[in-house]
Amino acid sequence: MNIIISNTGNTPIYEQIYSQIKTMIINGTLKEGDLLPSMRLLAKELRISVITTKRAYEELERDGFIQTITGKGSFVGKTNLELIKEEHLKEVELHLSEAVNHAKLGNLPLNEILELLTSIYNETL
Repeated sequence: MNIIISNTGNTPIYEQIYSQIKTMIINGTLKEGDLLPSMRLLAKELRISVITTKRAYEELERDGFIQTITGKGSFVGKTNLELIKEEHLKEVELHLSEAVNHAKLGNLPLNEILELLTSIYNETL
């Protein structure tokens, strides 16, 4: 598993692990039923505390992305399409909010923004 940890940012390491594994599940890199590395193995690979990986796995399980079976390990949970759709919607909303702020700074009218959005959307299908 390719997880990159940054010690220089403000984001806690467990959140970085959580976010990267969640992204791999949402984008399909990790599929339902895939076995995740054990907490100890991941901690060793990343050279961090097992407590940190445990917290990331607990949060992933709490949010329904993985399930842990005692004695067997942690697996990617059953794909919840509504949860994945909600995650994509949050991401789109964040980017659209940024775009709207830039449009307002440039005094661009809403109808031009809607035309541009429609054009971009239709090009990427």
